[in-house]
Amino acid sequence: MDLGRLRTLREFADRGSVTAAATALHCTPSAVSQQLRALQAEVGLPLTEPDGRGLRLTDAGRALVTRADEVLAALDRAESELDTYRSAPRGRVRIAIFQSAGLMLLPGLLTRVAQFDGLEVDVRDVDMTPSDVPSLVADYDVVVAHRDEHAPEFSSDRLEIVPLLREPLDVALPAGHVLARRRRVDLADLADERWISVDHGFPVDDVLRSLTVRTGVRPQIVQRINDFRITERLVAAGHGIALLPRYTMDTRRGSGLVGRPLAGIRAARLVEVVCRRGALSRPAVSTVIAELRAEVAVLTDQG
Repeated sequence: MDLGRLRTLREFADRGSVTAAATALHCTPSAVSQQLRALQAEVGLPLTEPDGRGLRLTDAGRALVTRADEVLAALDRAESELDTYRSAPRGRVRIAIFQSAGLMLLPGLLTRVAQFDGLEVDVRDVDMTPSDVPSLVADYDVVVAHRDEHAPEFSSDRLEIVPLLREPLDVALPAGHVLARRRRVDLADLADERWISVDHGFPVDDVLRSLTVRTGVRPQIVQRINDFRITERLVAAGHGIALLPRYTMDTRRGSGLVGRPLAGIRAARLVEVVCRRGALSRPAVSTVIAELRAEVAVLTDQG
């Protein structure tokens, strides 16, 4: 089978439409359609079928995509074997990372990567929900994602998952709040508080909703702000309280903010690397992930 046609099929599967696949492949939609038809004729089975005004994969098409991943991953492994003859990993690694993880990990990661001659990273901060992650994998070698620890895993036989850390979520309170004197706070004590959360679908909001289900206490959400630094300032100014990640919350003296764990409740987000199956065979990618994990180890030791 023609490798170019297999790559076209995979891009169509990843992106969900002929137009999106054409954009990714820097060609016209008609060229993508032609490649798909040629591959279909080559295998002698229908690989796509009409779906409204677009197309979707048939069962045979989905099966072939999985095999295409294996074939293209084998090519990546062959290329990586050649890389072993070099003294260090080389090339550019594209990284998508959500903002608070970038704040937490990027300065140290970039310092670490700078020690490798010929290894470069191209980083984009992406305001991602868990449902965005599979499509981001189509554009990036490494996606640093987060999810509520009680949420479903990123499950796909076409993805590889590397755990980075479990980050507890603490209640952010103004320094002068009556509950700030406690070592831990009970969710029931916060029933009448005004909360600042994030947009629907983001992990911190998922945690608040799961706490509601488990405790019966429904938070009164007055603002939804995705930038945690803005939320910190709003909390410090007394405009509400929030659930914020422990390692990135600014609780230094003078910040006007304190963080307190919830009593008797496990509340955390999981931070994970998600990448396309076979990507770890590239020395450049595996090195970047190893340095991410090393940076996390330093962070958690300090925490």
